[in-house]
Amino acid sequence: MAQRHIHYEAAFEDYIRSRGWPYIPVDEQRKAIFGGARIKSFDYLVYRPGQPAWLVEIKGRKFPYDGNGRKRYWENWVSRDDLADLERWEGVFGDGFEPVLVFAYWLLGLETRDPTPEVHAFKDRYYAFLCVSAGEYARYARTRSPSWDTVSVPNADFRKLVRPIHVA
Repeated sequence: MAQRHIHYEAAFEDYIRSRGWPYIPVDEQRKAIFGGARIKSFDYLVYRPGQPAWLVEIKGRKFPYDGNGRKRYWENWVSRDDLADLERWEGVFGDGFEPVLVFAYWLLGLETRDPTPEVHAFKDRYYAFLCVSAGEYARYARTRSPSWDTVSVPNADFRKLVRPIHVA
């Protein structure tokens, strides 16, 4: 396994290895240049048997997120650049490749609202992995922070869009 310093990515990599899916971790420190434009690298190229290959952007979030003493569930914000760059990568790779956002939720405590029944244990932490096509996410996304140039999908819509990674 490649050395991963971000625990969400390390947990995801452990999970896909446990499923036996071939994958390539992408060096996130490098940016590619296509047509004179710099494109942020995605995190993994994942080959699932009999399915289109995934161009995966990992989004690590706590579940629940404790903000100002208030628990929030289903945090799902991304930057507009994440979506634009995944769309560019889709154009580079072409048919047979699907750009996806994988939300790696670090499960904090025993919750009755866990995002999926399948939980993955990794280094004394528990994770749930949910995915959504980047294009589908973009269709439902609304501005979250103009100053940070981030978007999110309203929780009710997001819960309808995402699917557990093991059934995707």
